[in-house]
Amino acid sequence: MTEIKVGDKNIGAGCPVYIIAEIGSNFDGSLSRAKYLAKLAKEIGANAYKIQNFLAPKIVSEIGFKNVQISFQSKWDKSVVEVYRKAEFPREWLKELSDYCRRIRIDFFSSPYDIDAVGLLEEINVPAYKIGSGEIDNLDFLKYIARIGKPVILGCGAATLEEIGNAVSTIREEGNNQIVLLQCVTNYPSPIVDANIRAMVDIKERFGVEVGYSDHSIGEKDGGDDPLFGLTVPLGSVALGATIIEKHFTDDCTRKGPDHPFAMDVKGFKKMVDSIRMLEKGLGNGIKKVMPSERESVVIQRRGIYAGKNVSKGQKISEDMIVFLRPAKNLRPSQKILILGKTAKRNILFGEPITLEDVI
Repeated sequence: MTEIKVGDKNIGAGCPVYIIAEIGSNFDGSLSRAKYLAKLAKEIGANAYKIQNFLAPKIVSEIGFKNVQISFQSKWDKSVVEVYRKAEFPREWLKELSDYCRRIRIDFFSSPYDIDAVGLLEEINVPAYKIGSGEIDNLDFLKYIARIGKPVILGCGAATLEEIGNAVSTIREEGNNQIVLLQCVTNYPSPIVDANIRAMVDIKERFGVEVGYSDHSIGEKDGGDDPLFGLTVPLGSVALGATIIEKHFTDDCTRKGPDHPFAMDVKGFKKMVDSIRMLEKGLGNGIKKVMPSERESVVIQRRGIYAGKNVSKGQKISEDMIVFLRPAKNLRPSQKILILGKTAKRNILFGEPITLEDVI
């Protein structure tokens, strides 16, 4: 696969998982709060801090959404257009937030939803583009971003294989093969039973791209169905080869706003990061070998060759004279051929280990 690099991090098999803290609208209309969340994300180990760049009139139709408020939006206490309008990230704040992230050494990028947003992100030189699942069939937009030549991280929520294939082909036709596809369930929160993590593996094999997971699952106490408090999908994804994990992030899930309820808080996000890093160590390099921690265990768990009865000097060792017992001192059961039929050089007492030095 094409080598992919975001900031100073390599993305791919054998590389540490790239973890994105997505704040969505959780900046709550405040630049200082956006910076504060970036600082928290850095402190708890996220590699990247991501926002969304849209303007309500360029992403939603007021007429189209009139009397339409379904799925997760049915829980909103304001109209869809009002919620989007309130969630807009002011574009005049982009550079200041980007500069701040650069100072604290966390990658900053965004999901753009219009051409002007892409231009602004290019001005601040974002290292990659994350494209939301809703844009997967917006092929002209994908083409425009692909031409820039930076890595494209594309969500695949609610998409068919045909739609994913069309998107990948569109990006590649522009000479850009730096593609990471994120399996995703487009619901907020998303149920574990729909996670379909194995689809991520199929996507990787089918399209020859790096893959990851953008997860919206949450714990049972927060209204979701994950007994591991939002860790099941990220950890399962890493175990199956995810190179990127994206999760919504906030400092307080009880704050008012559309994205807070299904986001991970600081404690949960840190636990996810730490768990992923430990899982990476546990996954190893795939080559089976005796590990340092089990070298002594081999001795106490395996069997050695012992005298099953008293053996007199000068007797020939026969099968009925030996037993296999723990610990594995000296000869192992598979080495019995080395002593069977040989003559005892000394009196060997019942229960003693038999060695090559004991026979001739």
